[in-house]
Amino acid sequence: MDALSPHLNPDSAGWRADAPTTKSLAEVNSTVAIPRGHWSRRLLAFVGPGYLVSVGYMDPGNWATDLAGGSKFGYTLLSVILLSNLMAILLQSLAARLGIVTDRDLAQACRATYSPAVNFLLWIACEAAIIACDLAEVIGTAIALKLLFGIPLIGGALLAALDAFLLLLLMNRGFRFLEAFVIALLAVIAVCFAIQIVAAAPPVAEVLRGFVPKTEIFTNSDMLYIAIGIIGATVMPHNLYLHSSIVQTRAYERNDTGRREAIKWATTDSTIALMLALFINAAILVVAAATFHKSGHSDVAEIGQAFELLSPLLGLGIASTLFAVALLASGLNSTVTATLAGQIVMEGFLDLRLPSWARRLLTRGIAIIPVIIVTAIYGERGTADLLVFSQVVLSMQLPFAVIPLVRFVSDRRKMGQFAIPKSVAAIAWIVAGVIVVLNLKLLADTLFG
Repeated sequence: MDALSPHLNPDSAGWRADAPTTKSLAEVNSTVAIPRGHWSRRLLAFVGPGYLVSVGYMDPGNWATDLAGGSKFGYTLLSVILLSNLMAILLQSLAARLGIVTDRDLAQACRATYSPAVNFLLWIACEAAIIACDLAEVIGTAIALKLLFGIPLIGGALLAALDAFLLLLLMNRGFRFLEAFVIALLAVIAVCFAIQIVAAAPPVAEVLRGFVPKTEIFTNSDMLYIAIGIIGATVMPHNLYLHSSIVQTRAYERNDTGRREAIKWATTDSTIALMLALFINAAILVVAAATFHKSGHSDVAEIGQAFELLSPLLGLGIASTLFAVALLASGLNSTVTATLAGQIVMEGFLDLRLPSWARRLLTRGIAIIPVIIVTAIYGERGTADLLVFSQVVLSMQLPFAVIPLVRFVSDRRKMGQFAIPKSVAAIAWIVAGVIVVLNLKLLADTLFG
């Protein structure tokens, strides 16, 4: 995959000599000032990109696997959520490092390294993944609107198209407004699940034991399948492209000292944000375990089922409403960040710059059309199957994002003194290998049973 065309000679840094030098997300690049003074002020200036990235780790595509894991196996699979989150923390820190050190996002780095033919194939694969991700988010938003307001799924899918204009509005106000919007919705999700956990009152000792890995996960084929699904649905390929771009919105000094500090604060930001994602994913599983598994409803795997059963089983009238509100917030957040990732990928791989409104309507339209067709023909059950299919497509694309990322940040020609140590590179390759193997197994199991 790293073959260059004979006439495209790399420069001394390992980049193609004809690589474009356009800034990633040029309209907001280096627009967020970094104040001097106490370290806490500089940390706060870097807070934001990590939360945009964390959205992808708690999108509607993750909910089904967390619900299925909790309802069927109780707290056992909490260790899998923890493991997948640790993998995500490592990979996102590498994506941030790439963007800060090279002044390129992952898509631009691929364009500046590989031949045009390879780049075109990578772009097609990435676009397929973003459309699949968008598909899951449109379905999640449509289901939430139906649960809360009784809007038919087709109508909800059409309404989901309007959030393309929401992103345009927020970006026009400045990147900090977009970050504030995302963080506010994340807070809504966290509060909704915190209330449900209090109502469910899970046994603390059992929950803590769930974070300790058990051999049963590997010996029980049903449990292993859901565990693979949790990992496969957690690490989202578009997040690596997204993070490597949006860290460059900070106006850190573009020298060794400034980049070293930026890496430190960006990694801190994403680590804290992904711990919030860990809490929310774990909360979905804990609520499912304490509510459904405990009451013998071990077959709850769909969002609609969970909504109908939560309030009666918890004895809290507002529980189901909180669940749907959290789902709506998750869907809105995820569509905003996935659409932004789509812009980064198209501009990075193709150096093609469509008007913002055209790019966003195009990606939303591509995602909404199959939802409408499947809903019209097969009803709500069809959208549930479509949700699973979208996760399979994401699994297929993941290696094409993870492998180039680890290669780039390990390359001393490209990264100089900021190349990751051999020990970290070894861990990163192991993580990449585990993710690729598990995703391939998930793909094979899904397609062939």
